[in-house]
Amino acid sequence: MPGTVGHVPASPAPIPRAASVGTAALVLDHPWSGTPLGPLERWDPAVRAVVDLVLASPVPMALTLGTEFRLLYNDGYAELVGAAHPAIGRPAAEVFAGIWSLSGVGDLVERTFHEGTSVLEKESILPILRHGTGRVEQAVFTRGCSPVRDSGGTVVGVLTVAAETTQVTEQLQSLSELAAALSGTLTLDDVARVALRYALDSFDADLVSFGVDDGGGWRIVRRIRGELLDEADERLPPLWRRAPDDSPLPLVVTARSGVPSFTTDGQPLAAAAVDRHDQKIRALAALPLRTPVLHGGLSVGYQRGHPWSAAERALLAASAELVAQAAERARRFETQHGTAQLLQRSMLPEHLPDLPRLRIAARYDPGVDGNAAGGDFYDAFVLPDGRLGVVLGDVAGHDVQAAARMGQVRAALRALALADPRPDAVLAGLDRLVASLGAEAGTYELFVTVVFGVIDAGRERLTLASAGHPAPLLRRCPSPDDEPTAEYLDVPTGAPLGLGCRPGTTTVRFSPGDTLLLFSDGVVERRRQSLSVGLTGLAEAIAGAASGDPRALCAVATAAVPDGTEDDVAVLAVEHALMPSRSASMEVPAEPTAPSRVRHWMTAQLSDWQVPESIVGAAVLCTSELTTNALLHAGTAARVEIDLSPERLLVSVADSGTRGSVTKAQTDTLSSRGRGLGLIEQLSDAWGTDPTVRGSTVWFEILIPPAG
Repeated sequence: MPGTVGHVPASPAPIPRAASVGTAALVLDHPWSGTPLGPLERWDPAVRAVVDLVLASPVPMALTLGTEFRLLYNDGYAELVGAAHPAIGRPAAEVFAGIWSLSGVGDLVERTFHEGTSVLEKESILPILRHGTGRVEQAVFTRGCSPVRDSGGTVVGVLTVAAETTQVTEQLQSLSELAAALSGTLTLDDVARVALRYALDSFDADLVSFGVDDGGGWRIVRRIRGELLDEADERLPPLWRRAPDDSPLPLVVTARSGVPSFTTDGQPLAAAAVDRHDQKIRALAALPLRTPVLHGGLSVGYQRGHPWSAAERALLAASAELVAQAAERARRFETQHGTAQLLQRSMLPEHLPDLPRLRIAARYDPGVDGNAAGGDFYDAFVLPDGRLGVVLGDVAGHDVQAAARMGQVRAALRALALADPRPDAVLAGLDRLVASLGAEAGTYELFVTVVFGVIDAGRERLTLASAGHPAPLLRRCPSPDDEPTAEYLDVPTGAPLGLGCRPGTTTVRFSPGDTLLLFSDGVVERRRQSLSVGLTGLAEAIAGAASGDPRALCAVATAAVPDGTEDDVAVLAVEHALMPSRSASMEVPAEPTAPSRVRHWMTAQLSDWQVPESIVGAAVLCTSELTTNALLHAGTAARVEIDLSPERLLVSVADSGTRGSVTKAQTDTLSSRGRGLGLIEQLSDAWGTDPTVRGSTVWFEILIPPAG
């Protein structure tokens, strides 16, 4: 019938308008008589029934009528209409002009209309305008298009039902991203950071927690919505807190039982709340993390009631499974890594000699793996006549056997040197030892290189011998006003130990202001790069260093050649000081008042030494940062040492924790909640970290300006 949608077999009931609001009111009040569809009151009852269904449904629905596909829709569909809303009664091709011609949009509606068959599209990406934000977003929908027939069976329109699945799609995508992020984790700290960030963002939660068993108790760390965490804090060791084995905390309960728990509304953390954040939680999901070597839990909480749909529970379970697998890998890695590193470092000297005019420092960094003991070693010891013996060597291999051989070579070298300190005689004796070890093991593939020297500070002489090892580097700076230089010493290389080594010796001047640097090949060797490039880069870096302080030079040396190395790195530096230095130390207990006590002690000590006031302020601030970090993240007492020479102030903070070392690439990662090593890098002239047998030492150096 012209001017109507379908035909009207009977008088329709009047359309109720009194309760109509929003989009429904716009549909009912629209002047349909001015369109080819005719007055709404004359539409076919079957079509009218579909209109009533659309307007009453909370699900996004749209109805396109007639050959022009005139549009009407409900409140739920208004977001899809976007800026064109209200668009009641307009042709759909006009309303969606920007996307109607795209595949899967207009053609889907037109095909349904002309063919009279229903179409289901499981994933359709459409732009929508979010209410309240004003932003246009690409949302994912499952869309169904069904033909609408009048009472005579003629297709007069198309009903489109769109169920948004953006959240589900995003959660599945985030699950994939979680798996990728967890694949790059090595330690439980890494796993905790990734798991907490994922749970907080993906579930839009107010509080998330991660915990693991820790031998008679539990270690737990959490994140809270709205925490001000900068990029530095994200890389900090998480602030774990301990809980007893029988804690009523839901995370612990589910970790012990292996059964997930879901609280829809209540006070799930009331019995174990530690602060107001826990007390505010009303809904909580706790999932177990169970593997053959680890038990733990992951919890997600809200400050409002939450129904925990079946889809959410399944997603939480899948997330917990991924986190559990990563946590197990991390636990295994930490065990292996800790054993290997303890073995490695226990074979190195725990303390280097403390001499009035000779300052000594060393650094050892494991290769890229970091999960195996290596054969690099160093040593420095005082000989019976008062001279100083120094050695650095490399036993080929990255396993326990290489570390054991390294221990044998180091111990034998010290014994030989104490009996006869001549460098050539010591290396000749070592050559016989290595040959004997090879014959005993039934292999002649032992590869050991060593450089050994004797320093006579009183006579200002240095005597060296080498067995296949890279030549040492000597930095000369006779006075603070001179330009430093660095040159490789001409030491006869000789063959590696065990191959009939007949080393020669070289004696050079070693005057005040000089610094000797011994290093392993991992410092200068890089893949796809000539060795000469690495050697040149190291010499330039040492010559350009701010001072000849051995600890600073060790840090400079390990970072001198770009790109990482897969080999172990060992460096030993000895400075012949221009003037004796003054030193002091303080034991710092693991208690909240410790940083304040360190500040007062250090201010008084440096003021007594008449250090310039500007340097005192910077040094005290940096030391406070490092002390606070040691107490927070290592959780142990610390030792602060200060060493003052005419040209520089050196401060170190040592802990006995097991968190591992901080690398130069992690600038800004240490922090007393936020300021980080960026502060120390700005206020000091050099800084670094040295792993030790029982923890790590972080240090910084500030140069003293010339008087006047």
